[in-house]
Amino acid sequence: MTIQPHIAVIGAGAWGIALACILAQTARVTLWTRTPVPAGTRSLPHLPQITLPDSITVTSALPTDADIVLLVVPTQGLRDVTLALHERLKADVPVVTCCKGMERGTFLLPLQVVAQTMPGRPAAVLSGPNFAIEVAQGMPAAATLAAQDLAFVTKLTERLTTPTLRLYASTDPLGVQLAGAAKNVIAIGAGISVGAEMGENARAAIITRALAETARLVDAMGGQGRTMYGLAGMGDLILTATGAGSRNYSLGVAMGRGENIEDILARRDTVAEGVLTAPTLQELGQRFGIETPIINVITRLLSGELTPHQARDELLDRPTRFE
Repeated sequence: MTIQPHIAVIGAGAWGIALACILAQTARVTLWTRTPVPAGTRSLPHLPQITLPDSITVTSALPTDADIVLLVVPTQGLRDVTLALHERLKADVPVVTCCKGMERGTFLLPLQVVAQTMPGRPAAVLSGPNFAIEVAQGMPAAATLAAQDLAFVTKLTERLTTPTLRLYASTDPLGVQLAGAAKNVIAIGAGISVGAEMGENARAAIITRALAETARLVDAMGGQGRTMYGLAGMGDLILTATGAGSRNYSLGVAMGRGENIEDILARRDTVAEGVLTAPTLQELGQRFGIETPIINVITRLLSGELTPHQARDELLDRPTRFE
């Protein structure tokens, strides 16, 4: 008889619920929610249409006995959660960050935050082109799991792959994390171009050229630029910059139609990570001497410094260059 691993999913947002549901196919799963829920709860607010399998335990108590921990909290809340969690877990229990973006003020990626708050603990990052609702419903999906240690990430990939979620191992965690951060910013720009009725050509150009400038930034920071052309890069970017279910893309569409960003954010109960990540990526480009014209323009659009048509003119007026 095979003993099922115990996987703790920390965070009951849409992605946390989806991962809990899919991992329950092959593991015993505990889903942690910050807000206590009544015993026997089988539906949660962020994916109310999904009924949780009976094998998932929902709790507001942080785990102490998990074999693997998935951190599915917003990047800006990752530090507090991992500080509280670290002493409760055995030292060899691996954690997997499943959030995207960069910590405000520190410019740290999720795994860099974990290295500070959970020193010495084995850690990896999970990222890829997946809408939570489809994963929760058991539709086929793929993602990248990355860590620097090849043996560790290969074993972890085998343990977390399920019949409907295929994972690919990578040894470029920096590239995977930067890809996940940048795609949200680029998706806002793609949405703005569509909302402002600039056409599909403009959206395709934004996606392609922003992908290239992000790859240059990944290389400059010590990652592998080719990661941007895999699941965590191109795959996730295509989904996020074209799918109607994308929070960042839909925010951009509303901005392109002339809506005020403060009004858009005020009526939402979900996070559009690209809004917070854009200025940090812009700063990284400057710090490493990499030209990031599209990311820069999107950052200025979000701050209200440019209108969509001013941004268009600025990008089109740039000097010609080789691709």
